[in-house]
Amino acid sequence: MRYTAHPSSQRGPVSPKHRGGGYTLIELIIAVGLFSLVMTLASGAYLVMISLNRQVQGIATGINDLSFALETMTRDIRTGSTYNCGGLGDCPSGASSFSFKNKNGDQVSYSVSSSVLQKTVGTTQSAVTGPSVTISSLTFYVFGSHRVPSDYEQPRVTIIVSGMVSAGPGKTQSFTVETGATMRGSDI
Repeated sequence: MRYTAHPSSQRGPVSPKHRGGGYTLIELIIAVGLFSLVMTLASGAYLVMISLNRQVQGIATGINDLSFALETMTRDIRTGSTYNCGGLGDCPSGASSFSFKNKNGDQVSYSVSSSVLQKTVGTTQSAVTGPSVTISSLTFYVFGSHRVPSDYEQPRVTIIVSGMVSAGPGKTQSFTVETGATMRGSDI
């Protein structure tokens, strides 16, 4: 009897569908390289997004601080009386400080000192803006502060503030804000 080998035991070129269930070394290197490239690009974009988010949060914090300061200032001015702009009464050409009597009868003034908006009540001075806001210009325009019997003009104040808001280390955003306040009570 003659022995013949079974066709499956013959060695020779193996077709892809008969190959074992693994990957070749080259396929593995290419797959790892592509994965590394995609992850590098994705992490770079993620880091850029984090940086932009920090800048936006810094600006938002500074603008919220400035908004709160201006709202507090205009509320005090609206409920006050005896407006005085830089010691002149009315100042249609603008002044860098403003004072009035608040609802409790205390003398209140607002001005800029060392790039910070300052509020002075009597002899007590306090900062109104935080360290993320740098004020470069503060101008008050006052109209109708003189009490004249025939004057039916309600006293009003226009405030223009300019400066910079910190947007992170070494980055700033400039701003200019204009707001106004009219005395609530009648000056007649």
